[in-house]
Amino acid sequence: MLLSPSRCIILLLLVNSVYSGRVLRKIKERVRKIQYEKAKKNVLMSAVNGHKPICEVRDGKIHQPLDHFDSQNDETFPQRFLVNEAYWERPHGPVFLFIGGEGPISEFDVLAGHHVDMAEEHGALLVALEHRFYGESINKDGLETENLGDLSSQQALTDIAEFHQYISDRFDLSDKNTWISFGGSYAGALSAWLRGKFPHLVYGAVASSAPVKAKLDFSAFNKVVGLSLANEDVGGSDKCVGDIWEAFAAVEAALFAGKATEAGKDFGCCETPEDLEDQIELMQSLADIVMGTVAYNEEGGILTIEDLCDIMTNETETFDSETEAYDRLIKLVQIDRATGEEPCLDTSHKQTIKDLRDTNLDSAYNGARQWYYQTCTEFGFYQTCEDASCPFSRMLTLQAQTDLCPEVFNIPQHSLPGHIAFTNKYYGGDHPDTDRVLYVNGDIDPWHELSVLEEDLDKEDEDMTILIEGTAHCADMNPDGVADRPALKQARKAIERKVAKWLKEAARKLMD
Repeated sequence: MLLSPSRCIILLLLVNSVYSGRVLRKIKERVRKIQYEKAKKNVLMSAVNGHKPICEVRDGKIHQPLDHFDSQNDETFPQRFLVNEAYWERPHGPVFLFIGGEGPISEFDVLAGHHVDMAEEHGALLVALEHRFYGESINKDGLETENLGDLSSQQALTDIAEFHQYISDRFDLSDKNTWISFGGSYAGALSAWLRGKFPHLVYGAVASSAPVKAKLDFSAFNKVVGLSLANEDVGGSDKCVGDIWEAFAAVEAALFAGKATEAGKDFGCCETPEDLEDQIELMQSLADIVMGTVAYNEEGGILTIEDLCDIMTNETETFDSETEAYDRLIKLVQIDRATGEEPCLDTSHKQTIKDLRDTNLDSAYNGARQWYYQTCTEFGFYQTCEDASCPFSRMLTLQAQTDLCPEVFNIPQHSLPGHIAFTNKYYGGDHPDTDRVLYVNGDIDPWHELSVLEEDLDKEDEDMTILIEGTAHCADMNPDGVADRPALKQARKAIERKVAKWLKEAARKLMD
């Protein structure tokens, strides 16, 4: 086991989101960088103003069994974890566990965020655990296809159980130290599942934007994108959705008319999308810009829904009436590329395959290969456009996305429905048999469709779901901001009340 201190130089990784295309992944990275700078500034300013001291985060690794379910297998892998003791009221203060998802963890996960604010209030020990096969928690040959079989949510939950024991031993914890788990997006689902499968380890769990229901054809994702773009409360309109639909229809028409070279130049494609597969990549990249704007609306991204709809509908700027929607989409892409400093728009299907087949640990650090493997073996989550409500192109089919499973991992397409059915049976889908799990979602976040939205009247613990009006993906996990919507601030207060209630209940049960 290695354990070393690191100062408060931080990297945001609350922006967790299962993603579709390469452009959406790049948008995610941009949001991360912007929020990183904002968070770094806030932490340093708090230290300068004397509100919070510059604290020490300990960075360590433990060796976990590669396969918890095979007693004959003695192979291990190094798993990274972080500890912040700054607020811990020894010896009986609670433990707040931040669960890593489909990417690396960072010091920020125990330095800033809503859960850190609550840890300071309740005198909690803060710990974070990186997910197996992501970030630094992987063996050198871990990305080889034959070794990815040990990457699963079931193995990850058992990693957490082992980590729980390790931390308990190291810090001499007892049943007087109440554990609460936190996670967002896929990690939010893990937080809920941890409470369901290991209820004796965590007293309560907060699951933010948690897609607990596996779904092969997640066409509802883009249905919500369309509804969010039409939502006037966040700057959308029916005209905005209509113009986006018209723009995508115009791109399709150009491609079908044999004008791929012209379309490639119009949108600044890296390569001319001559082949059908490249044309599908073009449509995916265009959709990614819109999807990313909705998913990270008002969370520090380059564009908001209001910005996007202004570009698509602003009547003060004149375009050729016959090609207006198409031309406005070109402008949207130009703005996205310029702000993201992208030289061209990704449209090469061969490059997508090459990226997903890359087993080099450095180039695969963002987790794209690992996550796509999990979509093939556990979750699906394929964001298609086969539903009539989708505002994009019908070229974005389920077939186009599931073709990658056999092409990249040799996983037969016919096996996918069985994998997803098993996941939902094992965890309970969106009707899990759990208690003391708080499901928090934003109503413009497309991922809320796969979370728990309604209370189970048979459960004793009430008020276990929060749906935040006008809020996007994992927004509740960030600390309070001046520009936050009132509904978001109210939701954080509700989360604080629930966590405080759990801690009081746990203490009372120990006294009884």
